[in-house]
Amino acid sequence: MLSPEKALHHWNVSGAITPSSDQGLINRTWLVSGSPNCILQWVNPIFSPQIHEDIFAVVDHVNASGGRLPRLIPLANGQKCLAEEDGTWRMLEFVPGKTIHAVSNLNLARSAGQLVGEFHACLLDFEHDWIAPRRDIHNTPERISDLIKALDSADDHPLQQATRELGERIVKAWEEWDGDLQQPQRVCHGDLKISNIRFDQEDNGVCLIDLDTLGPQALSVEMGDAWRSWCNPAGESDPSSVRFDLEVFRASAEGWLQAVPALDPIEKESLAAGIERICLELSARFCADAVNNSYFKEDRQRYPQEGRHNLIRATSQYRLARSALQHRAACEQIIKG
Repeated sequence: MLSPEKALHHWNVSGAITPSSDQGLINRTWLVSGSPNCILQWVNPIFSPQIHEDIFAVVDHVNASGGRLPRLIPLANGQKCLAEEDGTWRMLEFVPGKTIHAVSNLNLARSAGQLVGEFHACLLDFEHDWIAPRRDIHNTPERISDLIKALDSADDHPLQQATRELGERIVKAWEEWDGDLQQPQRVCHGDLKISNIRFDQEDNGVCLIDLDTLGPQALSVEMGDAWRSWCNPAGESDPSSVRFDLEVFRASAEGWLQAVPALDPIEKESLAAGIERICLELSARFCADAVNNSYFKEDRQRYPQEGRHNLIRATSQYRLARSALQHRAACEQIIKG
């Protein structure tokens, strides 16, 4: 892998390079100070370099439609990204503001919902032949199958007993889930955790970031993942404090429903069940990676044992799924209006 300093030369940009304080779980990010500031990212090879063709198309459409997404900055030779065998480098415009990791007030929740609804509204008339291979990441039955395979291979793993006990609870909860997997497809962001929304200092939503997962999917998946993130004030690494915050849901759902185009009845009816679905799906992914340790970066300073951090995350998402199930009827009533 190139150093960020060497990668930067391909853009003919100079400036101090500082690792971002808001590193994600998959990619790596640096702030390049200059005039103007910009963002340099190394993109994990799980994403095809072709995603940048799709990102360019969506960004151009949304920005031309009155929305705002961060522009990708082409290399000095005009290419959209710098592809290597072990990942891809790209540069984006820097969007001033702040990144948050937990929703701290209802105005922020409502603003996040409205911004996402406006994003969906901008893409209502978007027609595009998707170029990058689609990553079927939200195929929940397959993610549950992946978990079962990981548990079957965990006999000699130090966390074997803990992962098996949790994994079996996740599988049972999924078997009892009674939502609908067959829904209309819309152009979606694909990863609407709250840290993928940029806010100004007054907690107004400015734009969505991290567009690697753009593509068609069901709104219940899109918003299920959003509400999974937004409505859990404890975050992903604190199982003891996990809960589904109904008032945050209410505020964000009201903001989103005011801005989003009219929904098909099946879309509207599937939204509340989608929250539990995505919580269980992510819990299954974390639990499987507690064994495999092949996908999510772990905080080894806080959790020195390999797999422990992912087990904690899996536990948090499982408990959030149970809390979301308890609030499902209330969420359905809020959505109905």
